[in-house]
Amino acid sequence: MSKNYLMTPGPTPVPENIRHEMAKPIIHHRTKEYQAIFKDVTEGLKKIFKTSNDILTFTSSGTGAMEASIVNVLSPSDKIIVTRGGKFGERFGEIAKAYGVEVIAIDIEWGLSPKPQAISQALKKNPDVKGVYTTLCETSTATVYDIKAIGEIVKGTNALYVVDVISGLGADDFENDAWGVDIAVCGSQKGLMIPPGLAFCSVSPKAWKAVQGSRLPKFYFDFKKYKKAYIDADTPFTSAITLVIGLKKAVETINENGIDNVIGEHQKLAKAFREAVKAIGLSIFSKSPSSAVTAVNAPASIDADNIIKLLKTEFGVTFAGGQEHLKGKIFRCAHMGGINEEYTIESIKALEQALIKLDYGFKAGSGQEAAEKVLLK
Repeated sequence: MSKNYLMTPGPTPVPENIRHEMAKPIIHHRTKEYQAIFKDVTEGLKKIFKTSNDILTFTSSGTGAMEASIVNVLSPSDKIIVTRGGKFGERFGEIAKAYGVEVIAIDIEWGLSPKPQAISQALKKNPDVKGVYTTLCETSTATVYDIKAIGEIVKGTNALYVVDVISGLGADDFENDAWGVDIAVCGSQKGLMIPPGLAFCSVSPKAWKAVQGSRLPKFYFDFKKYKKAYIDADTPFTSAITLVIGLKKAVETINENGIDNVIGEHQKLAKAFREAVKAIGLSIFSKSPSSAVTAVNAPASIDADNIIKLLKTEFGVTFAGGQEHLKGKIFRCAHMGGINEEYTIESIKALEQALIKLDYGFKAGSGQEAAEKVLLK
């Protein structure tokens, strides 16, 4: 296999037309030329988020936007509810604690999604809670959460509803405004098809009111600074110019196809991969699988990391491994962003070959056949 297939849940492959845009000579960011590009990007992102709210853009990883969603709306000793069912739910809690915010954790078994009634009970028990922080797709477990149902509960309270959509946006269903999300946090290197380096926060009017009373320290991620620049289609600090230019092409591509159609395509890829895995005789780890990424239980006799290593070194396919207690037990394959049918089929073919080399018994070709049945429908 001469071509490499990047199947990790971030970064994802960057399509050729987007790479070409980013290869153009750089321009200055304090110009009308750049401001026009930045404005187009922001308006295009609103269609993808399905929001009329402001979308602020940061030069950072997605974690920077997660931090921004905390420091801009909270004050010391405030309470928030955080759903923790994987590494990224835990990260929200870790950031909050670093700033002296009290975290009421709703811990979920990895691979399961939170029960909305558990959040409802926590809100009733703690009426002074300032925010509910949760995740669309918990990437570490490849699990999608019911953001709509949780939103129905939160919107009847004074708490803000903050959702990490970093890996789920563009692959899992998400409707920022219709589901009552006050801040949605995203990154550039997943469903948006460009390299790492940009992060985003959509900010609702309810969230902007909270910004006015926030007393946590902030400088680089200060929403007020970004809002002031936002009015002029600009950023308060140096923009990642090349990434924004690439993002313009990515956003145009997504919106030309239609965000719902793009989500539908990734749902189809996810279903094809899961059917292939089942045909091979393996099982899916998550009880609520995301369309952005699939986590697969490795055979009991094989370390998942050995599968991943063999795929990369001999077949040019890069999967992701498990984290924490799942290390060596699962492998993860993405379906988001620039990943398409070719990537999906080639990764399944390579997985079959790798398992054969590792002496796992199954009917060769069964995975590819199952996937192609889904893709041909």
